[in-house]
Amino acid sequence: MDTTLLKPATPATIHLESFKVAGISIQTTNQNGKASVDLGNLWQRFYSENISPRINNKVNEDVYSVYTDYERDHTGYYKVIVGHKVSSIDDQMEGLTGVEIVGAHYLLFTASGEIPAAVVRTWQEIWNKDKELNRSYSADFEVYGEKSQDPKNAEVDIFIGIDEKP
Repeated sequence: MDTTLLKPATPATIHLESFKVAGISIQTTNQNGKASVDLGNLWQRFYSENISPRINNKVNEDVYSVYTDYERDHTGYYKVIVGHKVSSIDDQMEGLTGVEIVGAHYLLFTASGEIPAAVVRTWQEIWNKDKELNRSYSADFEVYGEKSQDPKNAEVDIFIGIDEKP
């Protein structure tokens, strides 16, 4: 049984208020497998350099992976920040990046299964539906909460920013 299904099958549109994330960042692209290497290195750095305790003003312990500053769409360059939701991006330690995610409409997908393969497969399904999703390319993000702690049987929420429909 394929445990990497998009749930819900027809994701509901939800509105989220603005929030902030602080962490470490890179710029990458999905071209020529670059993002796969860059994201693996970014996550490795997040854990090996013990970045989490260095982030000030954390709201909780959930880890966010934010995709923003898109050059055009998922085929161009974009910025990735791995960190935590924070009450303020001011007052962060040197080397950390902060971003404010503007309140907007999102589609919620859930990647289920072994990490990171389940997340990668879910993103591939999202990219295959790119045009019909009406993506805004302002910000997308993943939330690694309590249900993501078992790497063999995890659930990771993926929020895709969309343009409001008239």
